[in-house]
Amino acid sequence: MSEAFIYDAVRTPRGSARASGGLHTLSPIDLGASVLSALRNRTGFDRLNVEDVIFGVGDGVDDQGANLARSSALHAGLGDAIPGSVISRFCASGLDAVNLAAAKVVAGHGDLLVAGGVEMMSLIPIAGTGGPWGSDAFFNTTTNFTPLGVAADLLGTLEGHTREDVDAYAAESQARAARAWSEGRFAKSVVPVRDFNGAICLERDEIVRLGTTVESLGKLKPAFADMATKGGFGETVKQRYPQVNRLHHLHTGGNSSGMVDGASAILIGSEEVGRQLGLKPRGRITASATTACDPCLMLVAPAEAARRAAARRGYQLADIDLFEVNEAFASVVLRFMRETGVPHDRVNVNGGAIAMGHPIGATGGMLVGTLLDEMERCGARTGIVTLCAGLGLGVATLIERI
Repeated sequence: MSEAFIYDAVRTPRGSARASGGLHTLSPIDLGASVLSALRNRTGFDRLNVEDVIFGVGDGVDDQGANLARSSALHAGLGDAIPGSVISRFCASGLDAVNLAAAKVVAGHGDLLVAGGVEMMSLIPIAGTGGPWGSDAFFNTTTNFTPLGVAADLLGTLEGHTREDVDAYAAESQARAARAWSEGRFAKSVVPVRDFNGAICLERDEIVRLGTTVESLGKLKPAFADMATKGGFGETVKQRYPQVNRLHHLHTGGNSSGMVDGASAILIGSEEVGRQLGLKPRGRITASATTACDPCLMLVAPAEAARRAAARRGYQLADIDLFEVNEAFASVVLRFMRETGVPHDRVNVNGGAIAMGHPIGATGGMLVGTLLDEMERCGARTGIVTLCAGLGLGVATLIERI
């Protein structure tokens, strides 16, 4: 069996998912092509036979639909011989793409693959692809369906989080992201995005808010209270969790992941591929795991996914040096740290999606690059990326630095 090595990782800056956002005037294949072109220019991977380009896409519809990976590869001018495929597991789609690429290399079913993802939330709304979750009344009733934001408030309520707890976490995420940008910690992976004229559209994450405080965040109104009361989901929560007498609406736009556009791409291959390309491996993907939990609560699976991935290499979570836990909502990471005992100084040390945004299909690939960069910067040996996803899913990836 081969080992799955990471040779390079790139990502776009995250652009605000608004009509005024820095990436909004582009298309999903523009973003996909931008990271593929950057990866090609840095590694020359297209000189060899690439088994596949695997992109995660959360909502594959309209301009983001069909086989966006293949379209992006053609748009990047990579040639007719490079395939492409798309995978979707909600928020964990990009990490699933990475895990699938690594598994192919380990199994000997491919020597060289590109994995990552694309999401343009300024063009395609969350749940833009539809589906029974949220639209099928019988399914909703039998599964105790709750929207993500209501589930986040449920999690915070069950955990006993206060508004100050979640706002304090969010303020720290903003501070860490601002410091990371000021110290150039993202410089190795972030590639500027240009338009068809060659002009730069965006070269740094757009929604980081320098100077964010608990006090300023405390002025924001809860984002999901109406959804719980007018939508009836508060009653669904009480039916599933009778101990919840009152749902505490803790999450706002300031302590939840930001809506953004972005793309990521990672070059994964065998040891022999590295020799042929003249590239030194930066890390190896040594384990992955997927888990599931109660779809009503839905946001607590990352801890078990991380445990399983670590256990596959004989580690306890206490043995892992660094973690990237996607900041879907502040309570998600607070719960992860409480359940696992992993301290905050090893989790999201450069901020996360609350500060920089969560481009659904691209985030997993972005976090792999962020983790690898930080492991190299501080000399860490092991790291885990993990994300929660809709319907109660969790995905994790264990990386060991070369």
